[in-house]
Amino acid sequence: MSLYELAILGCATPDERTILTATLRGMIEDFGLAIDADVRVLDGANVAGRDKRAAFAAAYFAGDDPSDVEAARAVVRSSAPVIPTVGPAGDFVRQVPDFLQSANGLRRRADDGAFVELASAMLECVGLLRKQRRVFVSYRRTESRAAALQLHDLLTARGFDVFLDTHDIRPGDPFQDVLWQRLVDADVMVMLDTPTYFESRWTRHEIGRARAKDIHVLRVIWPEHVPSRLTDLAETIYLEPAELEGTDGPVVNAVAENIVGRVERLRSRAIAARYMAITGKLRADVEKFGGSVEGVGAHRAVAIRLLDDRKIWAYPVVGVPNAEILNDIAEKARRADQGEVPVLVYDHVGIRDAWNAHLVWLGEHIRAVRSIKVAEAGWALAAWEG
Repeated sequence: MSLYELAILGCATPDERTILTATLRGMIEDFGLAIDADVRVLDGANVAGRDKRAAFAAAYFAGDDPSDVEAARAVVRSSAPVIPTVGPAGDFVRQVPDFLQSANGLRRRADDGAFVELASAMLECVGLLRKQRRVFVSYRRTESRAAALQLHDLLTARGFDVFLDTHDIRPGDPFQDVLWQRLVDADVMVMLDTPTYFESRWTRHEIGRARAKDIHVLRVIWPEHVPSRLTDLAETIYLEPAELEGTDGPVVNAVAENIVGRVERLRSRAIAARYMAITGKLRADVEKFGGSVEGVGAHRAVAIRLLDDRKIWAYPVVGVPNAEILNDIAEKARRADQGEVPVLVYDHVGIRDAWNAHLVWLGEHIRAVRSIKVAEAGWALAAWEG
């Protein structure tokens, strides 16, 4: 079973499939991932059998003789992202099937023979760009410090942005505010479950808030420790006494590598679940006021038809938005020639008050992108003026 799944649909030639797959292979090698073993590339014949729990994205090569139309339509119905793409001289309106016309498309450039831009868009949809890979380590310093440091270094070497309280909070920063913000920005929490983990209110709050935010948890249980039933639903690894080199770690190399592999697998499901949750909430709120969601395309952009028949594009963001993300969305919308001002949609719960205020300030001064909280999406979009 693979960790991530991609699909190349439509009328891509065998050479185009080979080139795109080779580019994807080169881009994921930095994370120690491999095509087939970790990232499966599907086609029109087998995409129906994809693992619905894994993070997934498809590229649809449009052309004069469309193929895989029903396979692509089924993917669209499941709200998974499909990136319609045409060649440098292609005609988007004539060649792209009608049910994909609303999706954010990508015109391949003549000077990008390796399809790097398309491969990046596909990997972005499944969270496999370096800037998107975030892990939070929750532990008690008195019981598991050496193991936490070991996992921090191993995960960092595999291309993750790892939060560890002793490494990632700058002098002068408000410790607890920064910690909560990094928690809500994480894809996966690694919980080092030691005998007194739940005796600390801070680690207790960390696991509770991770669960509240639907952040997937990998629980690593210390030898002979009876874990709390509060974390029964978490993915679990039990350590044997011989697998710890000291009382607080590190763990033996083979087990440490297994933990890193489990984080990667869990993260794929976490990405899929969190994007589906925010996109599903957005869809439900849009339909409440009579609008409609017409598709999900490149960069996970959601095409929304408003009551006055205008079409706008919403970009759901999992984690903490910042000025760089706003600028990135503005640039993507400009390149896609979307016309309307794009909308960044985010979940504000857990984000620092100061940062939320900063986002409001950015919204007031950066007119190229508007931002709304997903909890208020229906209210805001029902009276959208752009």
